[in-house]
Amino acid sequence: MSDGTSQRAKEGNAAPAAARLDPRRNVFRSDLAAESLYGKVSVPRYVRGSTAQVYRPATPVFREPDASSSIDTEALFGEIVTVYDERAGWAWVQLACDEYVGYVPASMLKRPVDEPTHRVRALGTFIYPAPNIKAPPLMHLSMNARLCVSESDEQFCALKHGGFVVARHLADQGRHERDFVEIAERFVGTPYLWGGRSRIGLDCSGLVQVALEAAGVRVPRDTDMQQAEIGSYVDIPEGLEGLQRGDLVFWQGHVGILVDSVMLVHANAHHMMVTIETLPEAVGRIAMSNGNITAIKHLRGLCA
Repeated sequence: MSDGTSQRAKEGNAAPAAARLDPRRNVFRSDLAAESLYGKVSVPRYVRGSTAQVYRPATPVFREPDASSSIDTEALFGEIVTVYDERAGWAWVQLACDEYVGYVPASMLKRPVDEPTHRVRALGTFIYPAPNIKAPPLMHLSMNARLCVSESDEQFCALKHGGFVVARHLADQGRHERDFVEIAERFVGTPYLWGGRSRIGLDCSGLVQVALEAAGVRVPRDTDMQQAEIGSYVDIPEGLEGLQRGDLVFWQGHVGILVDSVMLVHANAHHMMVTIETLPEAVGRIAMSNGNITAIKHLRGLCA
């Protein structure tokens, strides 16, 4: 079938396996699942899926096909997704960048997919209708948005499907920043937004993910995933002494990045924005809502 549907007969009961799969990164519902999960979950229909591309500045990824439901993350302009179901104006997708699963408005996607050649390296930039900074911009883009550039000069890059972006705001897709902590610091003052990962608004794990992606490191989306899967564990020292720039400090449901041995940069709901404060100050306040530090992780070679 055109949507890659497979009507394979189910073999055995895969319900126990499904219970162990994280629905945030595995494509399955009671009525269908990704074809790659055949034999792991028991559903009436398995779907191979088809690729599409985000064509709006920042597309919210909802937990349910309902604009009033929770926003779990965002997909940025140019990101690739796999579409597994599409109905009533909603597409059920999995993001290529971090495997996150959710619903996006189908109108935010385009086909066919253009392989990105560049990414936005500035905090934000604009697509202009002409190579002229005085022209009314067509769209705002955030850091790590992906673009397909057809030609460029010292001032502007022309996009494959029209529009122009200031050349110094872009970098080749394979060119990355040297210091992810410096990237995180650029976001100071950005509003806190649950599920956000753009300069318009982001949350704590979104800040970590965006900063590391700019440095060429793709990491999972949520705090628990990041604690479990990236970096190496560091003993939590008495008095919190001896920590290093770039260390990630985790609490239950929260994460921050050390700027040095004392100062922490993090997106937080107390200040409702990205701030830098002392680690002891953050520890004392966060303990009242999230408990004590659960882990400290060290990332090698990703900051100056």
